[in-house]
Amino acid sequence: MKRRIIITGGAGFIGSHVVRLFVNKYPNYQIINLDSLTYAGNLMNLADIEDKENYKFIKGDITDEIFVNHLFETEKPDGIIHLAAESHVDRSISDPLAFAKTNILGTMILLNAFKDLWKNNIDDKLFYHISTDEVYGSLGSEGLFEETTPYSPNSPYSASKASSDHFVRAYGETYNLPYLISNCSNNYGSYQFPEKLIPLFINNIIHNKALPVYGDGNYTRDWLYVIDHAIAIDLIFHKGKLTETYNIGGFNEWKNIDLVKLLCSQMDTKLNRKQGASETLITYVKDRPGHDLRYAIDASKISKELGWKPTVTFEEGLTKTIDWYVSNADWLNNVTSGDYLKYYNKQYQ
Repeated sequence: MKRRIIITGGAGFIGSHVVRLFVNKYPNYQIINLDSLTYAGNLMNLADIEDKENYKFIKGDITDEIFVNHLFETEKPDGIIHLAAESHVDRSISDPLAFAKTNILGTMILLNAFKDLWKNNIDDKLFYHISTDEVYGSLGSEGLFEETTPYSPNSPYSASKASSDHFVRAYGETYNLPYLISNCSNNYGSYQFPEKLIPLFINNIIHNKALPVYGDGNYTRDWLYVIDHAIAIDLIFHKGKLTETYNIGGFNEWKNIDLVKLLCSQMDTKLNRKQGASETLITYVKDRPGHDLRYAIDASKISKELGWKPTVTFEEGLTKTIDWYVSNADWLNNVTSGDYLKYYNKQYQ
């Protein structure tokens, strides 16, 4: 194999799209999917490629130092694409230590293992760390996050990701570790665990359940289609300039309430319901602590340097996303019931 790449969190939402892209696009790469299969990791996401010769799944926890060191010594990866993370802000508010453990300690353990494995031969090696725009904090009504925007995280989740970004940079400076970092906006698309806004609301609309909107619904987010994100990760991994950061955004700013109303309209059409029917499910709920007002990314750097741009508008991407969830009711039911865990037990135990 030309390259041996470990993709952490490869059974998750974004990770599964990256794994699929690399396995199919680079048959001469050995792709190793490392995932601990917590609630958001689901091997059913990759059932279509699990028998490919250049794909391997390994179950393991990035916070287990002995396991990670042994894995790196055995597999000798020359590339790491690090996506594994606790990522839900609400969960970070109720259990911040879990986020510190996975996102900070887990990243450091991976960095140490990679550093020790290649300390005498760093040529053509790469540690690529995937992060979030939330590390920059909250924007006002104007402006965009740039790669040089100062960090100002406001939640335990974003603070843990900001810390992991700093450790990656520090290992680059201190140990000459070859690295890249990218910070992305809100992702949406197929295979997303239905605790995040879009799949949660699709599922709730299907079952005529309330659509809980925080505060007044005027929080603004930049939405990035997950397949476009996977394409960007591919470009950065292969063509990005070492030690650089690249911001990846969808050029799609939407207030939450406007997004929800668009989603309701498209779902009414998809489900042959009267227009406006799903909007009656909107329920305003108490705001969460430290809720950032607005995120928006300036993605001009990756566009100019690497030629990346989104392939779909938000409306197009949302239609594709709705079509996928409605057409894959079994996947959605298995995930919401917890039955997806049975797939791993059947396949690997």
